[in-house]
Formats: sequence, structure tokens, C-alpha cells
Amino acid sequence: MAQLPSDAHIGEVTIGITDLDRSLAFYTDVLGFVVHARDDRSAALGADGGRTIVRLEELPQPEPRPRRASGLYHFAILVPSRAALGRSLRRLAITRWPITGVADHLVSEAVYLDDPDGLGIEIYRDRPRESWALVAPGEYAMATDPLDVEAIMAEPGADAPWSGLDAGTVMGHVHLHVPDLATAEAFYGDEIGFTPVVRRYPGALFVSAGGYHHHVGLNIWAGRGAPPPPVSAPGMRRFTIEARQIEPRERFDAD
Repeated sequence: MAQLPSDAHIGEVTIGITDLDRSLAFYTDVLGFVVHARDDRSAALGADGGRTIVRLEELPQPEPRPRRASGLYHFAILVPSRAALGRSLRRLAITRWPITGVADHLVSEAVYLDDPDGLGIEIYRDRPRESWALVAPGEYAMATDPLDVEAIMAEPGADAPWSGLDAGTVMGHVHLHVPDLATAEAFYGDEIGFTPVVRRYPGALFVSAGGYHHHVGLNIWAGRGAPPPPVSAPGMRRFTIEARQIEPRERFDAD
């Protein structure tokens, strides 16, 4: 059975999109990314002064993504503070970009939205790790409770002038629709080396390295046996798992 190093984490995600210019306008103007590199069909994005965490690839002949499919549920942008989350919330309000949900997950506070292709994005901040409660040895308590949006937007520093994402912003986790949780656990646990840390969330399993609350979320909310989407549909193409020392594994295409 494989086991990832304790410092393993999600490095970056690559998503297929239908219109590069349209997506870049959203990711830069609304979310606050800067463009690290670009060509005619792709772009690398990150926070100003930070590393690349999102890569966009324009699909040559895109086709619609079906409502019931495996693959991306959302990717999650981890900001370094509650004030940073408040600034992102204020930016979404100013640009009038629709928010699809907000939640207090006990271990974190999160805001959800979709990009121009309808791909799910979470922006969140972690609570201090010492505050994360266990419901069983090695298993964290997580929930979807109401989020105190007013308190986040009133956090000291949340009203600072918008200058984009903080340099400390990283890719926190990815969350995927899968056809079967047992099969997904065997792959992400036994083969890749993540450890299950949340089993009691309905229809979902969360796995991580180093005791994090989750680096990969897995769910069957699209239905058991959900098929993969068409290869030319918008969605996640791949993501990286990184650590200081890690055994090379085969490339995994998320969809």
C-alpha cells in the first residue's frame, strides 16, 4: 500500500475551457489571478508574486458537458487568511459575479461559484489546525453549516483596496465526482497513497496527506456509475500532487 509524504499537497490544476479570452477576463478581473505565461491556446495563472496554480487550455472543438458525469466537482483556491477571503467576497459583490453557495465546514470557511464554462470553484480559508475536531481517531468533523458572511466581510483588512489574490494563495484541494466510492478509495488510497480522513459525510469520502482535512474530495452525487464526460467537454484535464520527495507515478487524467 502506497503512502504519500506528510508534506504532499495539490500543486496545480489544468482545466479545459471553451474560450480563452473570456476565461482570462474572469480569472483575472473577478478572481484576481495574474497571467504568468500565455500563448494562443493556453495560459498559466497564479497570484501576483506566487506560483502557477491554474492552467487554462482552450479546447479546439468543445462540446457540452453532460449534467450527469464523473470528473470535476470543483477545485479549491486556498487563501491565507480570513481577511483575504473577505476581500474576495467583496470583489465578487462588486463585479456582481453570481455565488452558488457559502458554507462553514468547521475546519474551513468557503465560498462557491462557477467559472464562465460552469466549472465549480471554491475559495476558502482554513481555520487553525488545532481547532479541527475529531469524531473518531484520524477522522475529522466536517459539516455544511451557515457561513457568517457579514463577519467575514467585516474582518479587519477585508475592506483594503482590491489588488488581486494574496501571494500566499495556493491550490488547496480538488473535489471530484466519481462512479463508485470504494473504487475511488482503492485508487487514491492504496495506489496513490492518500489517507481517508472523513467518511461520515453523506455520499462522499475525503482523503489527504499529512493530516490535512482533505486534498481530494470524492463523491457520488452525480449518481453511482456516472460516466466520464466527453473528452472535448470543459472540465479538469489533470492535477499535480507535489512534495519535497515523492515517487513518480503515472499521469492521471481527472476526467
